[in-house]
Amino acid sequence: MHHPTGPRTTLARAVRAASLVLLAALGVLGAVAGPATAADGDVSWTVATASNDFGSGRQNYSYTLNPGARLTDGLVVANHGTTPLHLAVYTADGFTTEAGSLDLVRKDAKSTRVGAWAHADRSDVTVRPGRSAEVPFTLAVPDDARPGDYMGGIVTSLTRPGQAEQRLGIRIRLRVGGELRPTLAVENLRVRYDGTLNPFGKGEATVTYTIRNTGNAILTARQAVSLSSPFGRPHAEAGKTDDSPPLLPGDTWKVSVPVRDVAPALRTTGTVTLTPLLTDTSGSIAPLAATETTTHTWTIPWVLLLLLLVVLCGVIVAIRWAFRRRSGRGGDGLREDTGFARIRAPRSSSDVAYPAHDPPGPRADAA
Repeated sequence: MHHPTGPRTTLARAVRAASLVLLAALGVLGAVAGPATAADGDVSWTVATASNDFGSGRQNYSYTLNPGARLTDGLVVANHGTTPLHLAVYTADGFTTEAGSLDLVRKDAKSTRVGAWAHADRSDVTVRPGRSAEVPFTLAVPDDARPGDYMGGIVTSLTRPGQAEQRLGIRIRLRVGGELRPTLAVENLRVRYDGTLNPFGKGEATVTYTIRNTGNAILTARQAVSLSSPFGRPHAEAGKTDDSPPLLPGDTWKVSVPVRDVAPALRTTGTVTLTPLLTDTSGSIAPLAATETTTHTWTIPWVLLLLLLVVLCGVIVAIRWAFRRRSGRGGDGLREDTGFARIRAPRSSSDVAYPAHDPPGPRADAA
């Protein structure tokens, strides 16, 4: 049956489309924590964790298993639309997006960890309007799995002709038993200083670096950035810096922090302090020992140095001028004090004076 399209229908579709965009922006159409909804036109469904021995009303799947362990859980899919809903079901590895949120790889991407260790009992599911269906899945940890944290999820996917894929899933957080090594590292730490035209003023600096999760646990980094003079006293600190997003083992996160009121101290030290925040399977957060990483940069007051150079050149010119003037006056006095008469060049031969013992005239031995 053809339904007329009026202003109300158009408005309703616009509202549903805006809701869909908002859900996507919040990450609801990717890997989610707890029940989530996807809606588009006459299609609307939710996913939630199954109620079983692991509990009810869970926000996501969280397990602690030893290598070689195995478990079975379930995903509940509910159809809130008006037509039967056919969805693909698959498991996938997790990753941290450039925006800092956790997401799951697409179906055509190869999974090597949780996405490869978990398997849904079926590859698709059909749910009638107003009904729900449970999709069991199994998680089997390999015998050679390394200790640490892993992230993945189970996904329901809808693909319709001419439209982008819609995904709705729930995360699976797995901690494999063994030694936990939660560590973070700062890489590529740099400080760029921007001076000021005020020779006695302060400039701004930008501190950039990359945080790398070098351990085997999912960590969030609490950050503090400061700049100090050659004598070690902090003379500028950055304002409050937001914590990094949760970083999976091996993940990186690029950071750029502005620091204002930086006094040029010729040689400046930039320091980044990271405090790893570890979240256990129960959701409690524990801060770990902080680590510091430093680098050095030149913060040269070029305008002040130029001003000092101009002043120095002026002083040198003034000293030379005063010395020449004083030397000129001192030379005249020296000639007057010696008593020597100034000898004039003879204008003619009659002006030439001869000694008394050598009178003028021809010499006796002259030829």
